[in-house]
Amino acid sequence: MDSATYDPRPSRADAPLHASAHTGLKIVIVGGFGVGKTTMVRAVSEIRPLDTEATMTQVGYGVDDPTGAPGKTTTTVAFDFGRITIDTEHVLYLFGAPGQERFWFLWDRLFTGALGAIVLVDQRRISDSWYAIDRLEHQGTPFIVACNNFGAAFRPHEVRDALDLDSHVPLIDCDARHRDSCKQVLIALVEYLYTPETV
Repeated sequence: MDSATYDPRPSRADAPLHASAHTGLKIVIVGGFGVGKTTMVRAVSEIRPLDTEATMTQVGYGVDDPTGAPGKTTTTVAFDFGRITIDTEHVLYLFGAPGQERFWFLWDRLFTGALGAIVLVDQRRISDSWYAIDRLEHQGTPFIVACNNFGAAFRPHEVRDALDLDSHVPLIDCDARHRDSCKQVLIALVEYLYTPETV
C-alpha cells in the first residue's frame, strides 16, 4: 500500500461501538466548495473516514465553478462520514456535506435529525457560505461558524457583518487540517448547544 495514502485508523467495521453506547449525536459540516469540509472530517475522525470524493472532469466544466479553490482536483458527490466517541455512552457522527451547488439538494436530508451544524467559511469567499446559513436557519438547525485558516488574517467583525450573523452565534478561527483545531470547533459547537441562548 502506498505510504502516502496509508491511514492507520481502523475502519468502522474494525472499531465497533462500545456495548453501552446508546446515544448517537449527529453533526453536519456545511459550506461552499473547497472550504475544507472533507479535510475536517478526515482530520478529526477516530475511524478511517468514509468519503465520496470523485475526480473532477471536463464533464463538470461550465457546471461547477472551481475558481475559488485553485488546484482542487476532487469533489464530494454525496457526503463524508466520520465518528468520534465522547464517552462509553455518547458518540458523535460527523457528516460533511457536498459544497457544489448541484448537490445542495442533499443538504436538507443531511440536516434531518442533526443536533447542530458547523458552517465552514473561507474568508476570501464569504458569499459562498450564505446559502448554508439560509438553509440552516430555515431548517431551525443551530450552528456555529468556523473560519478555515487559509493564511488570511482572521477578521471576525468583518466576517460577522458579511454573514449578518446574530450576535449569539459563535464565530471562531480554525485550521481544518489539524485534529486539535477541529476538536476545538466541535467543543465550541457542543458548548453553544448546551448553553442557554442570550439575546
